[in-house]
Amino acid sequence: MFKCWKGRTRKIFLMLVVASCLTFVAWSVYLSTVNGFSPEVPCTPRKHVAFMKTHKSASSTVLNLLYRYGDANNLTFALPTSDHLGYPNLFKATFVKDFAKNPDKEYNIICNHMRFNLPEVKKVTGNGSFIFTILRNPDSVAESAFAYYHHVAPAFHAAQNMPAFVRKVKKMFRPKAPNSFYTHNMLWFDLGGDAEAGAEGPHVNQTLKKFDSTFHLVLLAEYFDQSLVLLREALCWDMEDMVSFQLNAREPSTRSSLPPDLLSILQRWNALDWHLYRHFNTSFWQRVERYGVDRMERDVKHLRHLRQKIQDICLQSSTPVFKEKRKIPNPSYIKSADYGWAKITGYLLKGNLTGETEEMCIRMILPEDTYLNRLQRKQG
Repeated sequence: MFKCWKGRTRKIFLMLVVASCLTFVAWSVYLSTVNGFSPEVPCTPRKHVAFMKTHKSASSTVLNLLYRYGDANNLTFALPTSDHLGYPNLFKATFVKDFAKNPDKEYNIICNHMRFNLPEVKKVTGNGSFIFTILRNPDSVAESAFAYYHHVAPAFHAAQNMPAFVRKVKKMFRPKAPNSFYTHNMLWFDLGGDAEAGAEGPHVNQTLKKFDSTFHLVLLAEYFDQSLVLLREALCWDMEDMVSFQLNAREPSTRSSLPPDLLSILQRWNALDWHLYRHFNTSFWQRVERYGVDRMERDVKHLRHLRQKIQDICLQSSTPVFKEKRKIPNPSYIKSADYGWAKITGYLLKGNLTGETEEMCIRMILPEDTYLNRLQRKQG
């Protein structure tokens, strides 16, 4: 009799446990789909990360974020000998400083400019590394590239301004000329694609599928805060780790725009970049939907609140300023050199900062070349 009662009790208990679990799952799904909320799932922060740093796509801001996280957590960076990892050549593991001497060394983060090459990247950060990149509207990329690389790309240099370049782009462009990669489908080229392959044909979708299988996440510069929220979830880092200031931005007076007829020509010229951008724009918003629209709105608001708090602590003004040494007490915190026609801006720190607060604020605004030098010294 006792054994029978004990057996029934155990069955009832198990049934209650199963019912509770099913109720929890159903309620979680309901909240996720109806209210845009999903409960936080316990996870382990990722320590092996590969960032494909594209040109002119807010990538310097992402780089600073990775620098600060790795620096604070004593992670090992796969650093270049100079300022980039062999670009514009396809990346090789031997482009990493001292890799050839110690190929079995563990690296946590690779994030400097390179032309992406997945097998060689995996030699550095391992098969389990999280791989991501960032894209930007190709029209904006092209306009920014013209300002930055006007002095080094012959097709740019031959034109007085951006409209003049677009009007005669096919006459001015020479694919084998020095630095021609800055002037034609630069995003496609950065990710390892053939920028001169043509914008029609099966190779386009084949390459896009390859990019899909390579990158675990593709951020969009135009939706930077939403991108950081998705990145935070993917990396299982804290929201505080995503706080960043816009770096390597141009002074507004150096920006230009094109009339509709020339913009149409430019878009056809960079058609592969547009294939790329439209493809990952679609998948980006699908990912936001899965994340939950209401949840995304809540988390973006939280991220912006954290950013404002740090700005109030660190900065004289949240608006970056053009580098003028006579007005800036610490000019090294603004990018050390302008590029082409681009006038680079930076931030002014408050004068009453001390100790750990001052160091935190300095790291938030350090130009990438200055921070790179710091990390190279730190890693010997």
